[in-house]
Amino acid sequence: MKVGIIGTGNMGTILAEALLEGKAVSPSNLVVVNRTKAKAEKLKYKFKGIHVAYNSEETINSAKLIFICVKPHDILPLLKQNLHHLTPEHCIVSITSPIKVEWLEKIAPCSCARIIPSITNRALSGISLLTIGRRCDEKWKNRLTEMFSNISVPLEINEDITRVASDIVSCGPAFFSYLTRRFIDAATTETKIDKETATILSEQMLIGLGDLLKKGYYSLPTLEEKVCVKGGITGVGIDVLDTELEDVFEKLFQATHKKFNMEVNEIEAKHIPL
Repeated sequence: MKVGIIGTGNMGTILAEALLEGKAVSPSNLVVVNRTKAKAEKLKYKFKGIHVAYNSEETINSAKLIFICVKPHDILPLLKQNLHHLTPEHCIVSITSPIKVEWLEKIAPCSCARIIPSITNRALSGISLLTIGRRCDEKWKNRLTEMFSNISVPLEINEDITRVASDIVSCGPAFFSYLTRRFIDAATTETKIDKETATILSEQMLIGLGDLLKKGYYSLPTLEEKVCVKGGITGVGIDVLDTELEDVFEKLFQATHKKFNMEVNEIEAKHIPL
C-alpha cells in the first residue's frame, strides 16, 4: 500500500525516517512532497526508492493513506484545495494537536484520524497518540495501529486530553532536554567539571534511568526512595528542588494550554464552516 507524506519539515522527516527504519513502510511504497523540494530529496538520497512528488495533488493521487505534516494553519486550506482528488477510499491523518479530527471530517469525504508522534519515535520508542474519527473505517484504525506499533506504543486518546497528552509525549523530550542542559550548565559553573564530561555523564544517566523504567525494576516513586537516603546528599538536593520549583510545571501547562486554545480558536474561526 502506498503511503504519502505531505510536508518533510522536522516532524515530517522524523515520521518518514521512523516508518522506514521500523519497516512499517518500504521506500518503494512511500511518496513524499515538500514545498522546498530539496528537503524531500534529502530523504530520497538517504532511502533509495522513495518517490518525490511534484505537488500534494500527485501525492494524494498516488497514495491512499496520507499524512499531513504541514503547519497547523495550512492543513485545512490544503485539504480544501485538494478536495476533488480525495475519495472515500482515502485516509487523511494530521499529526498536529490543534487540528481536531472532527474538523477534518467536516471537509474531507474520507476516513480521518490524527496521530501525534514524538521525537522518541525516531529511536523506534516512546508513545504516539492516536485519535480516530467517527467515520473512520475500521481497517484504517487497524492499519494505523499496526504501522505505529513498529515505531512506538500507539495509545488512543480522547479529544479532551489532546493538549496535556501532547505536552507530555511530544513536548516532554524538549522540556526535559532543557532541564538537563540547565543541570549541566550549573554543574560546570559551580564545580570544576568540564562541560563535555558533565554532558556525557548526564546523557548516560538518562539512558540508564530509561532502562530501569523500561525493564520495570522501579517506578518513579520507588526509584526516588532507593536513591534518596534520609538525611543524605540526594535528600538535600531534593529539598532544593521542592522549594525552588514550586508551581513551575503548573505554569508550564497553563502556558501551553493558553497557546493551544488560541491556535484552535483562530483556526476554527477562519477555516471551519458553521
